[in-house]
Amino acid sequence: MSSLSLCLRGCIGRFFFFATLPTIMWCPTFLTQMTLSLGIGGVIYVFWLAIARLLFSPIAHFPGPKLAALTMWYEFYYDSFLEGQYTFRIAEMHRKYGPIVRISPHELHIDDPEYYEELYSRDTPRNKSLHLTGMFGAPASAFGSVDYRRHRMRRKPMNPFFSQQRIRRLEPMLRNMVNKLCDGLRAWKDRHAPLQVYHAFNAFTTDVVVEYTMGQSFHYLDDPDFSPQWSNTIQAIVHAGIQFKQFRWIINLFELLPRWLVIRINPDIGPVIDQKIESMRLASLVIDSQSSDSISKDDKNSVPKGTLFHALLESTLPPEEKAANRLSQEVFTVIVAGGETTAKNLATITFHLLKDPEKLQKLREELNRLDPNGTASLVEYEAMPYLSSVMLEGLRITNAVATRLQRSSPDQPLWYKDWVIPPGVPVGMTSLFMHHNEDIFPNSQSFVPERWMDPTQRLHLEKYLVAFSKGSRQCIGIPLAKAGILLAVATIFRDFEMELYKTTIDDVRIVRDMFNGYPRKGSQGVRVVIKEWKGRETEREFSRTISHS
Repeated sequence: MSSLSLCLRGCIGRFFFFATLPTIMWCPTFLTQMTLSLGIGGVIYVFWLAIARLLFSPIAHFPGPKLAALTMWYEFYYDSFLEGQYTFRIAEMHRKYGPIVRISPHELHIDDPEYYEELYSRDTPRNKSLHLTGMFGAPASAFGSVDYRRHRMRRKPMNPFFSQQRIRRLEPMLRNMVNKLCDGLRAWKDRHAPLQVYHAFNAFTTDVVVEYTMGQSFHYLDDPDFSPQWSNTIQAIVHAGIQFKQFRWIINLFELLPRWLVIRINPDIGPVIDQKIESMRLASLVIDSQSSDSISKDDKNSVPKGTLFHALLESTLPPEEKAANRLSQEVFTVIVAGGETTAKNLATITFHLLKDPEKLQKLREELNRLDPNGTASLVEYEAMPYLSSVMLEGLRITNAVATRLQRSSPDQPLWYKDWVIPPGVPVGMTSLFMHHNEDIFPNSQSFVPERWMDPTQRLHLEKYLVAFSKGSRQCIGIPLAKAGILLAVATIFRDFEMELYKTTIDDVRIVRDMFNGYPRKGSQGVRVVIKEWKGRETEREFSRTISHS
């Protein structure tokens, strides 16, 4: 804090004392004295806060609305009262004030695609903002780590676990899950009823990430209805996060409440409590098995080898980083993030392919030409031009994470053109703005896989594809997400004939930022009617043989 600010604070303190002293002496009752004193004190405090934030803040000279610079209630109004509208208000600020704006008393935002890789640097230290990480009550996870040094320590043993080479070895399990998804879709066909495909895809993606990280499964795909309650739970989590991100103590309070009371307050939160309890149980079992040989191989409570718990416990992390509660938080964030975002991508791709039969036909023709027997490997799917273009365009247009991801430089200033951003000041950028920049992605609201078909153009566009963010703190599950998308799209859209049911572009276009991108309020999501299954038993038997090999 500057000497001028300290001097101002001292003067205000003395003024408050001498201003309230005569009032206290004159008032006939103590209650009246206290009320007047608190009232005067409140006015003086607000006056001092306004001067400090508008005149003496290290970011006071940055452009932006004064009300946003004055109080966090400005953001709260747009995000909580108007339900996820602050991101779109920020877009309006940029149109009025330019590419860099002050959006809160403490934070800046930049809308310039060429600056993204500078802010989200791979080599230069970047801290996160507690305003972002505190939303989901997992401060001991890599996602929740504010300091870059702690994040680097926690992230290091996880990198090999999610490497592309290891995920490719996961192909048999992934194919088995795709087969279970297809079995569920075939059974649903006989109902002759519309299906909310997000439920099906969320069951698939969650079962995949849970089995891989925890060594067990929630068996959501075994539910004929695809466990819609889990989808409701995910939405309840992200809604609570955006509502209470300025009141993190509420999230901490919920952690202390008994399960029955939390469910009484919000029934949709129940499954995530159960998931956390199960994650804690499994973490404790693995910890015990690492320190003792008392658990027999046929013990039903044992945890299979090769889970994320094992990877963390067998790493060089310090002992305090291997506590059951921390391991549980790590796995929890991976499961929630890995399931939700990939499921949204698959649902959005489904809408656009069914909405445009010509693009769907292009996809099928490529699959029939390059994989006539349905036996292609994951590596071969990755090399298919149109299939991979469908995946990339789906990642671009879905904007599964729609909110800004703040970063700050811990000890060196950041430079944006002629602007000097002091160390420690959070700066955000938003994938929604990147992916709908018309100079880079013309006709950006349309689903156009063809824009990725030229290899040179694809290389250029991938610089601006930030669905997983970038830099040293980008999403760790990129290979797993892409593998799930490729296998599901290649299988489902060749084997099934579907048509949209009462679904329009307004059911997928992002108009609310609840951390994840959401369409209009009241949307029923992407609904389809499954008309026909066209898969051949020989292909499925081959796939099952591969999946169990």
